[in-house]
Amino acid sequence: MFNRYSFDITSVIQEVNFVEVRFLSAISYAAEQSRCHKGHSIPPVCPPPVQKGECHVNFIRKEQCSFSWDWGPSFPTQGIWKDVRIEAYNHYHLIYFSTTPLFVKSTQQWCLEVESIFDVVSSKPIAGLVTVNIPKLQTQQTFSVKLQPGEGSIVQLVNINKSATVEPWWPNGHGKQTGYNMTTTFTMEAGCQIEKFSKVYFRTVELVQEPIPGSPGLSFYFKINGRPIFIKGSNWIPADSFQDRVTYDTLRLLLKSAADANMNALRVWGGGVYEQDEFYDICDEIGIMIWQDFMFACALYPTDQNYLESVRAEVSHQVRRLKSHPSIILWSGNNENEAAIASNWFSIPYPDIGVYIEDYVTLYVKNIREIVLCEDKSRPFVVSSPTNGLESVKEGWLSRDPYDTHYGDTHFYDYSNDCWNWTMYPKTRFASEYGFQSWPSFSTIEKVSSPEDWSCTSNFSLHRQHHEGGNIQMLQEIGRHFKLPQCPDPVKQFKDMIYLTQVMQAQCIKTETEFYRFSQSEIINGEGHTMGALYWQLNDIWQAPSWASLEYGGKWKLLHYFAQNFFAPLLPVAYEDKGVLHIYGVSDLHEDHKVTLRVTVHAWSSLEPVCTLAKEGVTVKAQSAVPIYKESICDLLERCRNCTRTSCVITFCLVGEDGLQSPRNHYFLSSLKDAVGLEKTQLSASVSQQDDIYIFALQTTAIAPFVTLDVGSIKGRFSDNGFLMTEKKKMVAFYPWEPTSVEELESSLILTSLLDVV
Repeated sequence: MFNRYSFDITSVIQEVNFVEVRFLSAISYAAEQSRCHKGHSIPPVCPPPVQKGECHVNFIRKEQCSFSWDWGPSFPTQGIWKDVRIEAYNHYHLIYFSTTPLFVKSTQQWCLEVESIFDVVSSKPIAGLVTVNIPKLQTQQTFSVKLQPGEGSIVQLVNINKSATVEPWWPNGHGKQTGYNMTTTFTMEAGCQIEKFSKVYFRTVELVQEPIPGSPGLSFYFKINGRPIFIKGSNWIPADSFQDRVTYDTLRLLLKSAADANMNALRVWGGGVYEQDEFYDICDEIGIMIWQDFMFACALYPTDQNYLESVRAEVSHQVRRLKSHPSIILWSGNNENEAAIASNWFSIPYPDIGVYIEDYVTLYVKNIREIVLCEDKSRPFVVSSPTNGLESVKEGWLSRDPYDTHYGDTHFYDYSNDCWNWTMYPKTRFASEYGFQSWPSFSTIEKVSSPEDWSCTSNFSLHRQHHEGGNIQMLQEIGRHFKLPQCPDPVKQFKDMIYLTQVMQAQCIKTETEFYRFSQSEIINGEGHTMGALYWQLNDIWQAPSWASLEYGGKWKLLHYFAQNFFAPLLPVAYEDKGVLHIYGVSDLHEDHKVTLRVTVHAWSSLEPVCTLAKEGVTVKAQSAVPIYKESICDLLERCRNCTRTSCVITFCLVGEDGLQSPRNHYFLSSLKDAVGLEKTQLSASVSQQDDIYIFALQTTAIAPFVTLDVGSIKGRFSDNGFLMTEKKKMVAFYPWEPTSVEELESSLILTSLLDVV
């Protein structure tokens, strides 16, 4: 599935030709490969029963999650999933073409490595000229080349004209994604000319792993064009169980939604597929950096000769295909397989572990890493995720504890503790996976279910939940801070439960992500300098409960609206420690800014603030997180006419000059199930149209937590959603993704806030 194949058909071609393809069942093939494997077993044999999947997926080079996963169904497809074509040529043929930008520090000049890989069928060498032309950079160079018979590559080093200003490619939120049109012309003596049009981008990437003053271990962060960048984003899984249904529009909608939520990166996870060219083209264009896993996940793998040869061909093909994309900033060998061995997920008897370590090093280090370093010297490679990076290398490529917060990246999941408590999260160098589940909205589920399915305990709900105990975990997490739905009408109860799972997921991941963001500039007890937050997961593969923030079809869950705020370039973040409220100013902006911190305390019972505070002249430093406010909660509540923890709530924002403003953030002083004075509100909305967007004018009669607008199956997104409404009126824009009307939106609109749950 991950390789390209070409067959010489010269000797069999006729006037009229038929291609006949015979398929074996992917499941039978995987089982047969496993049965034939001599020597030690390669776990896991089968997925956990809750996933309702197929076995031996690690024996077939195919989308691993198509045999089932804890968020997806088992649909092991078979067939040819890409185009098939006949190519005819007499002399030579261009198979791969790539460009790699290099910045030479000594001369302060950009140059471009242009690599062309040919299949030369001529029996003798072919000489000729290659001309590379980048008009916008006043750069043109011609090279004499000689192609040898067989498959071979030629590399040209093009020096970019020093008098031309090269605009580098920047991630979303840090600058433009400038690309330059380039034409490469091959004029060979055989009389056959090839003209190749491509877009080239200039950017450098380095993964910095070096000692940090005052801390054991090493840093783990990315520099793009010499600038440290805090990585904000999520993890990408396949967009559909059936890849041929994934269109350019599908990809664009999902990736644009990531950029619109202030993300600058996604991790293409190792249990899916190497994405199609258009995916990376869109990321190049909108500034989404890609952490690219190779397709190995949560399993051990065989290392017999045939298997390794297949993997080598796959890796070589994928690196050659993808390495021109500036969006890809890292190659990673696998997902969680270092951790699987270190934590002994598969209960391998201790005396046997050595052989599995040997397999691991053979596959990821001696084969995959070797090929990547040979094919692409322009970006870093790590062997696994999570990993301790250079420390793992030092320990023989497998660290004793790949989750060590002093090195590398971590994956962290905890469903048994209180997710509003920031102290339960690891103060890691880089958080590359973390998350909580929620249900997709009712309009998404309705399309694939019938009325008897609409309850938490229906066969449908149990069948679509592929994570052990997932439905119960969600209800337990909700129960910590909210009243569980008790409505006697089962359908209303189901809809209330869906709403609360989305509120809970959004609030949990907000807490965790804000913790990672405010930890970027400090070291406490040797931990900190967190420089990346990629939550699990961005998108969904079907209509089911999962960790995603975008539902199948692209609809934004509340988490995605929250992400737009918690990933904002300028953000105040509050947390409580030993009874003291701390507020940090977090900034991804490139300059220091003088701002005013505005803090407002509301009693739940009134739309009029109890008290407000403006702290002026606060300096928020460029690309860092700094403490800007600190006060004991007792003092704060006393100043505010004897507010109590249960009767009041705090909101705050940063306001600067020239329209600079952060989103408004909130801090709850108690669980909302204990809130005193909250009363059921009358929410209303009127809809009007302005050009291509629609404006919802909202009104409330009381403070309303987690106000949610839902227009069912009408495709589009709101400017804000799931918010705490503390003012009588609020305007929310709706950006449609397909034609709609005021009437349609009005008749589809459902407004919900926390007190609508009964």
